[in-house]
Amino acid sequence: MRLNKYIAHAGICSRRKAAELVKDGFIKLNGEVEKNPAVVVKEDDRVEYMGKEINPVKKKFYLLLNKPKNVITTMDDERGRKTVWDIVQEKVDTKIYPVGRLDRNTTGLLLMTNDGELIQKLSHPSRKVKKIYEAVLDKPLAQKDIEEIDKGVMLEDGMAEVDKISYIQELPPNHIGIELHSGKNRIIRRIFEHMGYEVIKLDRVFFAGLTKKDLPRGWSRFLKKEEVIMLKHFS
Repeated sequence: MRLNKYIAHAGICSRRKAAELVKDGFIKLNGEVEKNPAVVVKEDDRVEYMGKEINPVKKKFYLLLNKPKNVITTMDDERGRKTVWDIVQEKVDTKIYPVGRLDRNTTGLLLMTNDGELIQKLSHPSRKVKKIYEAVLDKPLAQKDIEEIDKGVMLEDGMAEVDKISYIQELPPNHIGIELHSGKNRIIRRIFEHMGYEVIKLDRVFFAGLTKKDLPRGWSRFLKKEEVIMLKHFS
């Protein structure tokens, strides 16, 4: 197995990130720093990361979390704030990692797994993973602003595009549904800030074919076998 794939299968990170770790000198192979991600790891080789031996994960976990507000999408926080790992760690016997991020004040669906290949697959921009959010704004969204957002909004880091945007039926006009595939940081909040609105609440209700059905806020569940198959064949 190639070294970067070995690291990904150990649940450390995606293969792409693993290649970066190797090139940056964070990985030792049989006691020596190895900077070639393509080197083949043999059965009796010893691979170390941060001074600890790592091995490919035999059992893979796929957990769907309905993230609460004021929770950080990281494995630990130097300031002692609550993390998604704090919520799910009792359900698994190995580290699992979030696929993408939700900012601290955004709630909703977050997939966590130790399947490095799947993390890489769903995180890559070329996959255009479908995400649907429900946003509550500080005031009603004008129809002309919906039309402008639908065309695309130029932000400081480039054009911000959504796939669909609309009012949510039977709710006040400050409740907005947004579908997009962009993974840019705080993209929805920044779009509305650019248009003169403040996002009071933001909730992700759909991610790569998964929904929040029967999953209360703060709860998590393991994916069904057919859901895992669906994600692995996602395109």
